Amino acid sequence: MQPFDVHILGCGSALPTRKHLPSCQAVNVRGKLLLLDCGEGAQLSWRKTGLNWQNITHILLTHAHGDHVFGLPGLVSTMGLLGRTSPLFIHGPAQLRPFVQCILANFCKDLGYEVHFQAVDTEAHTIIFEDRSMEVWSLPLSHRLPCCGYLIREKAGLPHIRREMIDFYEIPVWAINNIKAGAGWELPDGTAVPHERLTTPPDRARAYAYCSDTMPRQDLIEWIEGVDLLYHEATYAETETALAEKYGHSTALQAATVAKQANIRRLMIGHFSSRYEDENVLLQEAQSVFPNTILAHEGLKITP
Repeated sequence: MQPFDVHILGCGSALPTRKHLPSCQAVNVRGKLLLLDCGEGAQLSWRKTGLNWQNITHILLTHAHGDHVFGLPGLVSTMGLLGRTSPLFIHGPAQLRPFVQCILANFCKDLGYEVHFQAVDTEAHTIIFEDRSMEVWSLPLSHRLPCCGYLIREKAGLPHIRREMIDFYEIPVWAINNIKAGAGWELPDGTAVPHERLTTPPDRARAYAYCSDTMPRQDLIEWIEGVDLLYHEATYAETETALAEKYGHSTALQAATVAKQANIRRLMIGHFSSRYEDENVLLQEAQSVFPNTILAHEGLKITP
């Protein structure tokens, strides 16, 4: 299977603590790297992953709160210092355009590479970009200011060649790509060998949904139906429901309810309030509704 990995660089909320850094994740889809949010300390966490900075193609920002973007100036600058030449695409709500322009105008002149900001409509569930490997969709969220999550869908690959059948029928190498694309093979005596005999089905296409920060919303359930892995903020325990509503966040119980209703395969909760020294209280609350729940933590690498 081709790589599709999520690296947790930060999963705290509001401020860095001795235990957690603010929101940031790296997603590796077949060697192409996406950065989801860029909170303070993103560079330090990134270095621990061993991933190549220059393979970041897109940065996807959810909203204009500092704990999701204060790491961006340093990261953009560092990639320039390391000799980046390929364009970088930054996506996020329109409110972030002046912030990105300020970074480029005051701190990151003469980078050596182009930075393109593309505004995301936070009220629409729509495709942001796609390539041969994936599609990335916006997920409207409900927070104190315009905010969106992101859905990353892997595109189905080609069927796998059955090497023993290729050898048995003595099929030349030049024909393999055609067979992967759906062709069969004709033997010298005119016998047709169907495509299905020469291949096995492609790997299952996977999907990852990133939802931070948000209160629960019903339409989100339809958009993320059946995804392999859902990251959903769980800033508070259910005992702090009033605070969750006041600040536009979710409880662990609410995050688990979303996962259950959306029939997702696995839930990862994060964006923990600094009030919790031990997030197991949040984990137990979520698992009471959706047992296949795990806690995010810095350094975690997980495959959808």
